[in-house]
Amino acid sequence: MTLIVRPGYGGAAVSDPDAQAYLQAVEVADNQALEQGVQQAVNQFVIGCKADGIWTAIKASCILAGARTRTGALVPLVGAAPTTFNFVDANYDRKTGLVGDGTSKYLNSNRAENQETGSNAHVSVFVTTPESRTGVSSDHLGVFNSDFRGTAIAQRSDNNTYSYVQSDFSISTPVRASTNSLYGAKRSQAGNPIVLRIAKNNYSQNVQAGIFISPSSLNYFVFAANNNNTAGSFANSRLAFYSIGESLDLALLDTRVSALITAFGVAIP
Repeated sequence: MTLIVRPGYGGAAVSDPDAQAYLQAVEVADNQALEQGVQQAVNQFVIGCKADGIWTAIKASCILAGARTRTGALVPLVGAAPTTFNFVDANYDRKTGLVGDGTSKYLNSNRAENQETGSNAHVSVFVTTPESRTGVSSDHLGVFNSDFRGTAIAQRSDNNTYSYVQSDFSISTPVRASTNSLYGAKRSQAGNPIVLRIAKNNYSQNVQAGIFISPSSLNYFVFAANNNNTAGSFANSRLAFYSIGESLDLALLDTRVSALITAFGVAIP
């Protein structure tokens, strides 16, 4: 059965064509319609990102919540569909997203680090339940080459949150958000500071002159790091969203994603 999302479908005014295309694909994957409130939430998210000027910077993204099924949640909002490893339906919750196990479950985003050049890059995840373990290294999203240089948002064994953006140089903070927080990292160009956003705050670290690496052809993994084509540093966090792409305003993205996940919680029984 093919379900078509159109303006006014189910009483919902889905006016944005990108939101329409995404919702239609999710409904086909789910084999049933989404609630009016879910449709409206996605529509407002896309419209809002466009109004904020951040939509075109998002090159690969999945809303890992909202859909009726895990299959629907893996329909890409933007870019390529991820390849899934070891997740089962019980790992998915419509309101809070997909949960890792810290040992084997991850997504291959099918977006390579070198598709963003000159350190004009961002990565983000929306964490509804954070990594529960302490004293372990776990990556919410990441990619590293054989010299441990790359891009990631990670918790390391000292329990601090770290971010790398096309570098062997990282910013760290002891802040660990409890629930419902965007973790994001960006740089706008080589030599510019790395910015880490967590718990509604930005932290910035200047990068020493010359510390820049050419990004690799390795794909980003989600719920783990791609360590030179091997999945490792698995996270047991629960994620409701991820994005990869060019540098953008992390605070604006945070506001939009937070509102989206909150709206799902209201719309979904």
